[in-house]
Amino acid sequence: MIIFPAIDIKNGECVRLRQGLENEVTVFSTDPGAMAEHWERLGAGWLHLVDLDGAFSGRPVNQNLIADICSRIRIPVQLGGGIRGLDTASAYIEAGVERLIIGTMALEEKSRFQELCSKYPGRIGVSLDARDGRLKSRGWVSDTGQDVDQVLPDLETMGASFFVYTDISRDGMQSGVNTPALEHVLEITDKPVIAAGGISTLEDIQEIYPLRHKGLEGVITGRAIYSGSLDFKSAVRWIEEQG
Repeated sequence: MIIFPAIDIKNGECVRLRQGLENEVTVFSTDPGAMAEHWERLGAGWLHLVDLDGAFSGRPVNQNLIADICSRIRIPVQLGGGIRGLDTASAYIEAGVERLIIGTMALEEKSRFQELCSKYPGRIGVSLDARDGRLKSRGWVSDTGQDVDQVLPDLETMGASFFVYTDISRDGMQSGVNTPALEHVLEITDKPVIAAGGISTLEDIQEIYPLRHKGLEGVITGRAIYSGSLDFKSAVRWIEEQG
């Protein structure tokens, strides 16, 4: 199971939001590139990047900074936020991003999303961001009127190769994973699933670790590893010890 350290970029800084709210910001570093190198040194096998400015504006904002991060580390990078066109997606792939996580385009522009999946097979995932079971888009501010069960089969057919499931109410709150909701997603897809939102301690990771046999690829953690409630290096070592 992979532990993905998250670097959320806003105004050129590494930040975390509470429940995805744009005005609930904590700045953890003014140098996201140095932070990426830090997590690599501590044993990260992947890095999870989010262009928060892009997610809220609907266009790439931190493209140069993200390209710089990709050039500074050796581990693969996955990226989400503001990727709503084929040109933007291609530019990120060419800049060194290994795989892309799509939200709004996958839910609102399905033909374009399918074209993207066809162009980059195996490298396009979908962010399923839910509050009270309802999926959100456009930086989590727009209600799609749909739930996971309604959209997931079509997304698989269109070529989505993995899913990131986030319980928005727990994101940045360090309140633990919504395990029943995560288990439900794992039950209705045979694609890899990454859990996000709520990871606070090593015990939270240990609780959902058995779900790897059902398709759980990993967990994304942000505030917990920046605040220190989760020791990232110890968590990576614990995973390795499980064999």
